[in-house]
Parts: sequence; C-alpha cells; structure tokens
Amino acid sequence: MNLKPYYEMTFDSVYPMYIKKAVRKNRTKQEVDQIITWLTGYQQSDIDAYAKPIHLFKTFFKQAPSLNPNRHLIKGVICGLRVEEIEDELAQNIRYLDKLIDELAKGKSMNKILRTNI
Repeated sequence: MNLKPYYEMTFDSVYPMYIKKAVRKNRTKQEVDQIITWLTGYQQSDIDAYAKPIHLFKTFFKQAPSLNPNRHLIKGVICGLRVEEIEDELAQNIRYLDKLIDELAKGKSMNKILRTNI
C-alpha cells in the first residue's frame, strides 16, 4: 500500500474536506474537531494552527501529543482497506481518522464514534 502522496498532503488541504463531508450530512465542524481531539490529543488551538498551510499530514500525526489508546477499537473498511489490518502505523492512524469521519457522516452517535461505551 502506497500512501506517500497522502502523507505529503498538507493538513489544511484535508481538514476542510472532513468538515465539508460532515456538514453535507448535517453534522458540524465541532464534531469533526472533537473526533480529531479524541484521536490525537490535540487541543482546539493546535488543530487551528495545523489548519494553516505548511503542515504536512504526516507531521500532524507524528507530532500528535497523545494518540488515543482506544483507537485500536476502530474497525472496518475505508477506501477498500481494513483499518485494523494496516501494518504501517502512520497509514493506520490516517485511515482511523478517515474511518471516524466516515462514521460521523453516516450518522453514528458521537458516543459510538468515540468508543465511549465499549
């Protein structure tokens, strides 16, 4: 699996797509930010800083303050890949975020998305 082009994308080019996908499905930017905070440990001010040009998507994950230890509970298929079977940690974390945003857009409750009652 080659995600190198995805690694090299800037966070500011991906983040608006997540928001657009959520809003199109009657969800909110705040929910997208809550998901990102849960997964990465970033605070809102950190997300806002990364949402400016120059920050690579791979750097966003490599510098995440505290990747959620429950992220391994995220299961399923995104872009034809089973997220739990991705061996490259960076690729897996990127796909975890994709999967969570997908779940948001599909109408799942935030409790289920954030795996709070598992």
